[in-house]
Amino acid sequence: MDKLKMHSPNVTDENVAKIRDLFPGCVTEAADEAGKLRPVVDFDQLRQELSDHLVEGQQERYRLDWPGKREALALANAPIFKTLRPSESESVNFSSTRNLFLEGDNFEALKIIEDTFLGAVRMIYIDPPYNTGRNLIYKNDFSETTSDFLERSGQVEELGGKLVSNPETNGRFHSDWLSMMYQRLKVAKNILAKDGVLVCAIDENEFGTLSVLLKEIFSGAAWEHAYVSVVHNPRGQQGANFSYVNEYLIFVYPSGSKSIGDRKIKDEDVSWSQFRNWGGESERTDAKNCFYPVLIKDGDIVGFGEVSPDNFHPKQTEWKDGVAYVYPIDNSGVERKWRYARQSVEEIATMLRARKSNDGYQIEIGKTFGLYRTVWTDKRYDSNEYGTKLVNGLVEGSGFTFPKSLWAVYDPIEAVTGNDKNAIVLDFFAGSATTAHAVMQLNANDGGNRRFIMVQVPQPIDPTLPPYKRGFTTIAEISKERIRRAGATLLEGESHPDWNRDIGFRVFKVDTSNMKDVFYRPDRLGQQDLLDAVENIKEGRAAEDLLFQVLVDWGVDLTLPIRRETVGGKTVFFVDDNALVACFDTGVTEELVKKLASREPLRVVFRDNGFVSDAVKINVEQIFRQLSPITDIKSI
Repeated sequence: MDKLKMHSPNVTDENVAKIRDLFPGCVTEAADEAGKLRPVVDFDQLRQELSDHLVEGQQERYRLDWPGKREALALANAPIFKTLRPSESESVNFSSTRNLFLEGDNFEALKIIEDTFLGAVRMIYIDPPYNTGRNLIYKNDFSETTSDFLERSGQVEELGGKLVSNPETNGRFHSDWLSMMYQRLKVAKNILAKDGVLVCAIDENEFGTLSVLLKEIFSGAAWEHAYVSVVHNPRGQQGANFSYVNEYLIFVYPSGSKSIGDRKIKDEDVSWSQFRNWGGESERTDAKNCFYPVLIKDGDIVGFGEVSPDNFHPKQTEWKDGVAYVYPIDNSGVERKWRYARQSVEEIATMLRARKSNDGYQIEIGKTFGLYRTVWTDKRYDSNEYGTKLVNGLVEGSGFTFPKSLWAVYDPIEAVTGNDKNAIVLDFFAGSATTAHAVMQLNANDGGNRRFIMVQVPQPIDPTLPPYKRGFTTIAEISKERIRRAGATLLEGESHPDWNRDIGFRVFKVDTSNMKDVFYRPDRLGQQDLLDAVENIKEGRAAEDLLFQVLVDWGVDLTLPIRRETVGGKTVFFVDDNALVACFDTGVTEELVKKLASREPLRVVFRDNGFVSDAVKINVEQIFRQLSPITDIKSI
């Protein structure tokens, strides 16, 4: 019976294996610190394999470098020994909701859910620390001891905080911030769907460096990058030479696809012009496929006729059975052409309108119809009116300074997921949870079933500040309360009849593994250590803790319905009916194994030392092979 690995993927090992498959001569073996042989890449040989001339030394190339970049990449690829522990008491509608709130270091959270949501997230929206010199950022200290590394990577219990201040006097002011972002974006890219879109909010402090960083991570012809200026503070923030009124949204999306939906706009916002060409090379003979009728009935465009033959010379407007056939003929009677050929005009039909004229109709095309502009100036983006006041109205005294306007987050989500009402939206810098609010608001408006995943570190609140005096000890507590109250408000208001009214969320907290830490050298392992290792699960961990670590390890959706039953006197969990069956009790008998096998689950997992005897443990695979050969069997 195979055992679950119970840690996040080791991306480095996977990448080395891929290189070995392509270039066997470039992978050798070397001893690690414990003296164990492991495969490593001979990079000099690999560089030579990838070149048709002699390679000597490091080659210059276009890239962004900073102190700590290589270490950040190494940590992004390394596995972590962490898990997610459920907190049903802090959740809303735990049993039925499809939304998640993960509390903890967002890098660790991303690593934990990487397998579960691999390529499944339609949109990532993040509003990271702006690195203004006053922000707290996640700790990235690469000049550390071995014990420090073990603590930070989760291989021993945590002793310190996750966030540190990053003053401008810090010699690695930009480098620390870039390392922090680089690690998280590298992992986030794996979670993003093939047609997914990343949207990152940022101000002028790190706009330039973040733009280049994103160009490196999302590089090549496969990705496009767009930069939107959002006027969020029309009154302006005083600077030495400029008054800052805007922030930026960086959109990263797949090339060659319609990833951003059509903008919902009013007619007065569209710049209309003639659909008929004029000027040089605008006559019928210049493009014969562009001479055809536009069909209009009761003032609406209802279709397009075929390309007219050369010997057919109609009037500007012909009538037949109450339908107007409008041709590209100007008021002087000159036969001209439409801007689009007949074979492609239906693709832009929604951009056209018919306007009544004295003797028929004029056909017009909207120049900016449906396209999002790169400057957003809606009054709803005001971070004071629709950010600070809105959050404080829901959670009085929350203490957030200039949280994002709800609509400054709502509109990007609508742009990306407007036509994908089952999309998953991830925000791993949740802050005041504006993204969760925006997802619920959009669902309530259009009847969507979008799901959100929020990640927020439990950053302690200063005891002297109003939020602490109101009972909030961490930022994460305020985030969760904002979602609860925003959801309750949405349920009270008008909503789309198709909305599933899911305003809940399952809370999980990043924690050390449920499995005992075993980091002893073999020559230092004593008899008592061997006896302790018989029980490999930490004390104080509930069966639900084990269940969700199994779901994470197996890459199973953490929001699937879970049913708890007593079978043969033992507690058994059924995830999504028979998608996964788990029993973590001890004293499991052959009779119980047969009962579970008779239900033919896709997956089943037991406690490694949970069987009543070694004989039963040995027979498990044989029993399932006979009664349910499709079942994948694991132990922890």
